[in-house]
Amino acid sequence: MGRRSDHTRDELEALILDAAQQLMEEVGFARFSAREVAKRIGYSVGTVMHVFGSVDALVLEINTRTFILWAQWLEERLAEARGSERIRALVEGYFDFASQRSNLWSAIYEHRLPETMAMPEDLARRRSGLMAIVEREVTIVLPEAQHGEAARLSRSLVATVHGHCSFALGGSFALMGETEPLAMAMARVVEVLRAHGADLDSEDAGGPAA
Repeated sequence: MGRRSDHTRDELEALILDAAQQLMEEVGFARFSAREVAKRIGYSVGTVMHVFGSVDALVLEINTRTFILWAQWLEERLAEARGSERIRALVEGYFDFASQRSNLWSAIYEHRLPETMAMPEDLARRRSGLMAIVEREVTIVLPEAQHGEAARLSRSLVATVHGHCSFALGGSFALMGETEPLAMAMARVVEVLRAHGADLDSEDAGGPAA
């Protein structure tokens, strides 16, 4: 493994982030350690802190990478979808990413910024791409008169899907005897969109409400 003299600061930052993202995916937020990241790349933990300033700043960068990865994940599924089935692709894509990249997904919601630390504008901008995809697709299915509500509606729908997904992955739905959380989430999304005038094909959008 290269040492300090072998890497520029940009190279070192990328090296740390690659190792940190891999570690986060392997062990999850609760067991994540900057010291383990440093060990994996052959540097001291002091070097990691020198580059990122704090563990919180490092986790922010990892989670921002996850947002970008998640956005790419959704776009790949949308590329294969047509018409109102694109809404189904969004909901399924949320569940699929959360279940297949569960540690990365969970870290987004488990990490809490200290009160004294604000989200850097650049990271907020890079993270916004995910929500922009949802808002774009919601706008497409809404009548023009409802386009002004697309942003607010999109946030509400994401919260709805997130809640269903969290209950599914956390085992809460299983305890309730619910066996089809994805279908339930899809039904709620379709109900809300139709209530706002969206013209969704029943089969593509997931059929009648559950």
